[in-house]
Amino acid sequence: MDVIYTINSKLTSGFSLDLGPLKEPLGFIRVLEWVFTIFAFATTGGYHGTTHIKVKCPDGEHNIEPTFGYPFRLPANPYHIEYCNGSQGNNTFLQGDFSSSAEFFVCVGVFGFLYCTATLILYLGYQHVYRQSARGPIVDLVVTAAFSFLWLVSSSAWGKGLTDVKWATNPEELAKMPLCDNCEPGEFPSMGRLNASVIFGFLNLILWASNCWFIFKETPFHKDPNPPATMEEGGAPGP
Repeated sequence: MDVIYTINSKLTSGFSLDLGPLKEPLGFIRVLEWVFTIFAFATTGGYHGTTHIKVKCPDGEHNIEPTFGYPFRLPANPYHIEYCNGSQGNNTFLQGDFSSSAEFFVCVGVFGFLYCTATLILYLGYQHVYRQSARGPIVDLVVTAAFSFLWLVSSSAWGKGLTDVKWATNPEELAKMPLCDNCEPGEFPSMGRLNASVIFGFLNLILWASNCWFIFKETPFHKDPNPPATMEEGGAPGP
């Protein structure tokens, strides 16, 4: 407990709020990453949709509304098909498990959000700690580059997964099922939110990749490790 208290005391005493980095590309782009990362995983993780099929019978029309949502394990939600001959009907399922790409995309978003939060606290409250050695910018550069790659992979995978989800929940395809002789396609499920999630994923790719350049400028790889000596530093005057 004493060790934890000592660490907390040092962190608290070293905290110095400075909003100056937000005026620089390094901090401003990080704030944009923080916002767009939230949009990316929130638009995917909380999605719930319904597709529609109509059963045309002599006694009227019956609506079938299969539901689906994140993490898009479509067979997890059965739905009931009614027959026109008055029989009990049959339970069936949407086909396809697309949870791996959706969960990977959300996972990258959540960890990206946590990293943005931590680095914003570092930029705004512990800027002197971040710049006092080369380790901070170098680690920041490596992690940001890694997230750029993860956004590329996860956004591409989820984009393909979303295409498959659209096909598996397409009312026109569901109406062709052998179990549904008198079925007709109904309304298409609303996918605007999921389309936005893929767009946010690729926007995050652009933001994180472009931010690598501004972080690189903070590292000793970009700065001259041996700046020329001046007269005030005791260097020899130029010819």
